[in-house]
Amino acid sequence: MTGRTLILPILSALIFAALTFVTVERLLLGQLRTELDQSLVLTRRAVEAEIDRFRALPAVAGEDARIAAALSSGHSAPAITQANRYLETIAAHAGASDLFLLDDRGTTIAASNWQKPGSFVGQNYGFRPYFRQAMATGRGQFYAIGITTGVPGHFLSSRVQGPDGAAGVLVVKVDLRPLQETWRKAGLETALADSDGVVFLSGRPDWLYRPLAPLGPQVIQRISLGRTYAGAEIETAAPLMPEWPPLPDATGPGWVARVANLPDLGWTLLSARPNGPVLASAIGATLLAALAGLVLTGGAMAWDQRRQLIALRLSQNDRLEAMVAARTRDLGREIDARRQAETDLREAQESLIHAEKMAALGRMSTAIVHEVSQPLAAMEATLAAAEMTLPAGADKLGQRIGTARGLIRRMQRTIRHLKSFGRKESGELAMVDLGAVVTSALELVAPRARAIGVLPVVDLAPGVAVRAGAVRMEQVVVNLVLNALDAVEGRPDAKVTVQVLAEPDWAVLRVIDNGVGISAADLPKVSEPFFSTKASRSGGEGGGLGLGLSICRAILAEFGGSLRMDTQQHRGCTVSVRLPPWQEIPMGEAAE
Repeated sequence: MTGRTLILPILSALIFAALTFVTVERLLLGQLRTELDQSLVLTRRAVEAEIDRFRALPAVAGEDARIAAALSSGHSAPAITQANRYLETIAAHAGASDLFLLDDRGTTIAASNWQKPGSFVGQNYGFRPYFRQAMATGRGQFYAIGITTGVPGHFLSSRVQGPDGAAGVLVVKVDLRPLQETWRKAGLETALADSDGVVFLSGRPDWLYRPLAPLGPQVIQRISLGRTYAGAEIETAAPLMPEWPPLPDATGPGWVARVANLPDLGWTLLSARPNGPVLASAIGATLLAALAGLVLTGGAMAWDQRRQLIALRLSQNDRLEAMVAARTRDLGREIDARRQAETDLREAQESLIHAEKMAALGRMSTAIVHEVSQPLAAMEATLAAAEMTLPAGADKLGQRIGTARGLIRRMQRTIRHLKSFGRKESGELAMVDLGAVVTSALELVAPRARAIGVLPVVDLAPGVAVRAGAVRMEQVVVNLVLNALDAVEGRPDAKVTVQVLAEPDWAVLRVIDNGVGISAADLPKVSEPFFSTKASRSGGEGGGLGLGLSICRAILAEFGGSLRMDTQQHRGCTVSVRLPPWQEIPMGEAAE
């Protein structure tokens, strides 16, 4: 090999070695972080379990009558003595460090250590956050070094109330130093920091009472006023990190750490390990990779020359196969296009046939209306005149004439439906108050409602206006309410509800009944002309012609609205009409 030829193997080996270093370092750091994460999970559970063990203790102990008596007795000696003994017993049984009672000014009036040196009795802790939090919200918590004993601990507080209204705060002090001692013995570089980033528990003594990052003047002042870490020189302690709050993957001089938050406590948990072993392993792997890279690169160059020769022979076959594959794809697309065209053609033919059927139906409806309407009107008028001239005592004949007139009126309504279905009404759309339309429609259906003994329940939102035709919109409401009344007829718990409400983009009309409902098989067909699920009843307002919903959909389509039915057989039906709300048309748009 020439000198120029050797450059490539050497350069490749160096690149391979660099990639190996990065990969091995990331892999080992990933394993280290996984171990740290597992340590964080276990440590977090241990911390939370230790605190949760005492979390309910202040509230439970504060329910005792001796605590209430101590607060309400004017600090009488017998009541205070009983409270002291009670707190001493509870603290001993629960394993708590201390348990003490503060009055509403923060002065300790009873404590579990009342007979010990450094007793809390008589000390005022009104400046402590756990007292202020409990008095304000009912509960509080705070970690600090004890002012009286100098022993650090986590304070959990709960507000208690005496029978005469006197208030106080019951506090339990939890000693977390056993956790710290466990970390130290296990060699765990673990630390707990408060919400300001100050470490108050750590397996490394040199981390204790040091900030994770530099503290601002306001934070230092607040810590000083609360006497949180009395005796510890927080303001002069060197920070462990350059910034706060830390990222989940924090680093420091010579170590790698993982950070987790304890949101219920406002604390930060940090677990660290030295990164020296990781770097040593990565460097060793890099040296081996550099040597292996030189060998592999030389072999790869020889193999590449052989590959190029084989590739030249195969290139012709590859190009031919590519051309065949491309042509096959083109043919497939042409076949799919032709199949789609045939499908579209069949759908168009079916649409034309359906349109012709509907046109024939319209012509037939017009003929029926023309031929039948006038004779029916004459018959109804004749029967009305005969009913008026009946002699006294002809009640049965009057009933028969009334029945015949009812049948004629039913035929006239059917003809009006056919007229509406066969001829599209036209009219200018205007602002229509949907509530007023419903009120008018309910007046029209009131005789039918009284006949079956059902009074529709009305829930109308005020001021809901749409762009529609008032008469045709009233026709829609009448049809829907009559359908609902027919559905609930004969039911002992019959109920029909009419609602008008305004949604952000729509005006909504709902007609709800608890009638027989519609089966899943019939639901897709209910809007087709001449389809009806109503059973005919002889001699009365029986089954319909099946044009009501079809006409309603046609009318609503003219108004830019829609109709939807939500129903199950034997479980009632909800018909929802959605219409665009009324909006003024600008002058420019109206001109167009």
